[in-house]
Amino acid sequence: MVLGIVSNEQNEERDLSNHASGRATRHAGSTALKSTLKDITVEFVTRTKVHGLKYIFSRDKSKLHRVLWLLAIFVCIGLLCTWSWNRILYLLSFPAVTKIHMAWAYNMTFPAVTLCNQNFFRVSGLTQSDLYHSGYWMDIIHQNHSINRKSMAMLKHSTHRDRLLRLLDFSDYSPPPLSRHPFNTTEMIGRLSHQLEDMLLECKFQGENCTHKNFTPIYTRYGKCYTFNSGLDGNPLLTTLKGGTGNGLEVMLDIQQDEYLPVWGETDETSYEAGIKVQIHSQDEPPFIDQLGFGVPPGFQTFVSCQQQLLQYLPPPWGDCKSSSFESDFFSTYSITACRIDCETRYLLENCNCRMVHMPGTSTVCTPEQYKDCADPALDFLVEKDNDYCVCETPCSMTRYGKELSMVKIPSKASAKYLAKKFNKTEQYIADNILVMDIFFEALNYEKIEQKKAYELAGLLGDIGGQMGLFIGASVLTILEIFDYLYESTCDTLRSHSDSLGFTSNMLPRHPTVGNFEEFAC
Repeated sequence: MVLGIVSNEQNEERDLSNHASGRATRHAGSTALKSTLKDITVEFVTRTKVHGLKYIFSRDKSKLHRVLWLLAIFVCIGLLCTWSWNRILYLLSFPAVTKIHMAWAYNMTFPAVTLCNQNFFRVSGLTQSDLYHSGYWMDIIHQNHSINRKSMAMLKHSTHRDRLLRLLDFSDYSPPPLSRHPFNTTEMIGRLSHQLEDMLLECKFQGENCTHKNFTPIYTRYGKCYTFNSGLDGNPLLTTLKGGTGNGLEVMLDIQQDEYLPVWGETDETSYEAGIKVQIHSQDEPPFIDQLGFGVPPGFQTFVSCQQQLLQYLPPPWGDCKSSSFESDFFSTYSITACRIDCETRYLLENCNCRMVHMPGTSTVCTPEQYKDCADPALDFLVEKDNDYCVCETPCSMTRYGKELSMVKIPSKASAKYLAKKFNKTEQYIADNILVMDIFFEALNYEKIEQKKAYELAGLLGDIGGQMGLFIGASVLTILEIFDYLYESTCDTLRSHSDSLGFTSNMLPRHPTVGNFEEFAC
């Protein structure tokens, strides 16, 4: 019994001793923590490259001196943050710049050249069947096939009046049933359009003769047109080795004004002009000649000096070009003209249930009545007024041809008789119908217009780094110094905190000693 009491007293004394020892250890640990953290901070301040920081904590400086240094550092840090935020906002605005430079080449691919006669139908090719089915479209007869007297009155002095009146007499005409012989609008337009073999008098490319077989027929809103160097006929694309006149395409054409359909009213197919319409474009895009072509008049030799332009734009958010794939049933390569034609085709199919002859696809071609009542008005409305239906973005990469035109009179008084005799025409006919067009590269160079990012992450880092060096004398290594200071102070805090808990190995005799947390983290 006495031994038990003595043993309990000894245990109590040991507990009190351990408790006192723990408090002493924690107090010592706290003091050591403060001392060690202060030493780490003093060491960091004295060796850091941040200008002015050591003067704030220097005991050799007066309080006023240290306060002034503190204010200076705060001002510099404020300026650094303001300028850095300005640069970040500038980066997030996705700025872009356009750069233009000239490049030279040993040879260049000659562009595609599409040309159309301004006249839609040749009057000599009209038949009674043509007028019966398309006279209403031409506004020369009413829908019940009776003659439009107002239109015929305009033909009072026309040389074609008598022939047209005979063709418009349908009293003895019995059209074939449309169920067995449907009227073919495509065939009629192809047959009544001006044929290149009749218009082309002379053709040369780089001094070598060419013929109408070097042109590919294609339909546009002007009817049947022809494209030189289209790349669609299986032949390789033509190239040119020199610039200047005579090193490109030179053609002499007869526009056949005597074949022009007389103007008796205003329709979409009525032409007040005489000459041809021309578009110079790349082989990757279809012609859009009714809106992008330029006119060439008879009685002149027209020189067309070209320069190739390669344009490259940036996709969003830096630019607004189309970077996504082109979903079209008719074209594989995206271009603004392909997008427009694709959109116009879909618009007519939705509103008229047919397509125009020049539109791609295998859908039903509009009849002349559908042209008159639906297709022409719908397309005119889409082109002139509806800007929301066909929204075609700029492609990210495209080829364009800049042009400069100049003209001289043809024929001269000295050559008029020769040309009249050569082509078996009168001098007046030569003056009214003959034109010469010469298309060539100005030089074997091309202009590259490229849109580039004006500001990127590397520029942002460079600007911020420069401002850090200017305002606080810091760099990337200085930032690493700060992280190193935070790391050392954190590890020392954890180590001191663990020691202050008093978890020594003799307190848990039944368990092996386990490594502290800071031994793994630090």
